[in-house]
Amino acid sequence: MVNISPSLLLELLQRIARVTKDYLGVLNEDSLRKNFILVYELLDEVIDFGYPQTTSTEALKSYIFNEPIMVDAGRLPPLGPAAMFMQGTKRMPGTAVTKSVVANEPGGKKREEIFVDIIEKISVTFSSSGYILTSEIDGTIQMKSYLSGNPEIRLALNEDLGIGKNSSSTHDYRSSSGGGSVVLDDCNFHESVQLDSFDIDRTLHLIPPDGEFPVMNYRMTQEFKPPFRVTALIEEAGPSRAEVLLKIRADFPANVTANTITVQMPVPSYTMRASFELEAGAVGQTTDFKEGTRRLEWNLKKIVGGSEHTLRAKLTFSQETHGNLTKEAGPVNMNFTIPMYNASKLQVRYLQIAKKSKTYNPYRLEALDRVTCIVTL
Repeated sequence: MVNISPSLLLELLQRIARVTKDYLGVLNEDSLRKNFILVYELLDEVIDFGYPQTTSTEALKSYIFNEPIMVDAGRLPPLGPAAMFMQGTKRMPGTAVTKSVVANEPGGKKREEIFVDIIEKISVTFSSSGYILTSEIDGTIQMKSYLSGNPEIRLALNEDLGIGKNSSSTHDYRSSSGGGSVVLDDCNFHESVQLDSFDIDRTLHLIPPDGEFPVMNYRMTQEFKPPFRVTALIEEAGPSRAEVLLKIRADFPANVTANTITVQMPVPSYTMRASFELEAGAVGQTTDFKEGTRRLEWNLKKIVGGSEHTLRAKLTFSQETHGNLTKEAGPVNMNFTIPMYNASKLQVRYLQIAKKSKTYNPYRLEALDRVTCIVTL
C-alpha cells in the first residue's frame, strides 16, 4: 500500500473534469446524467487498472464511440464540488464555448472557431478605512479550439510586457499598438506553446490541441487599481446591539458592468438577529442573515462602473458585548464577475491563424475578470 501524491490526484481530477467538459460542452448534473455511458467510457480510457493513461481530448477521440447528448448550459449551474477542478469556470452561462468540441453542428458541419478568454482572480486586502494592504492577481489566458487540421496560431500580447519583478517597464520594442506597460512576477505556458519569438515581440506560437486549455498562467503583485473599493464599519449601538455599515464603490468605467456580486461578512457568534436597510431606490439587491454560519450576505444583480452602494445592518446579540467588536467580526469578502475588463491590463493584440482559409471564422472573447476581494476590519 503506497500513499498517492495529493498533487498528482488533484491534477488528475482537474484534467478529468476538463476532458469531460470538452466532450459534454458543459459540466453539470443534467449533462452527466444524460451522458452517463459516454462519461463511463471516458473514465475507462483515461484510467486503466488504477493507473492514468491519457487525458488528451484529441488522443481520446479514436477510442470514444458514443456521441454526446447536448444540454442547455443555462438550465443548471456548474456542479459545486466539481467546479474547484475547472480552471476558468465562468459564473455566467456561456454560449458557444459551452458546446462540445467533438459534436458537429446541425447538418454535419464542423465548427471552425476558436475562443480566447483572459480570466483573472484578484485577491485584495483592504483596511476598514479602504486602504489597500495587499493585492495580487492570478491570471490565465484560456483557449478553446474548434479548428480542424490543427493549424498554427499566433497570439500577440502587449509589446510592453515585462516578466519578473526586476523587469524594466520600458523595452526597445515599445509600440503604440501595444496595450501599455504590464509587468508580471512570473508566468508559465502550455506545452504546445513555442517561445522562439516571445522575447522579441511578445508573440506566442502554438498548435492548439482540441478542447479547452490554459495557454498561459501568470501572477502579478505589482501595484494595480482594484475594480472595487470596499469599506466596512461596525459600531456598538447599545449593550446588546451593533450597527454595520458596508459601502462599495465601483472604480471602473461607466460603460462596464459587474454581475452577480455577493458580499459576505461574518458577525460575532452570539448574534441572534439582523435587520437590513438598503439605500433608497435599490433594485436587484437582496440581503440575508445566515444563522448557521453567522454571516451577513448582500447580493447585487449588477453594479455599473462609477456607482456607489451602501448597506446598513442592525445586529441584536444574545449577550452584552465585551471587548472590541472589530476583532469578532469580518473579514468581509466579495465575489463578482466583470466581463470585458481585466485589472492587469494584459491584452491580446491579435490572434492570427497561419492556415489561410475562408472557412475559418475565429472569434475572440477577452477579459472575463473574476475577482475575490477581502476587507479586514
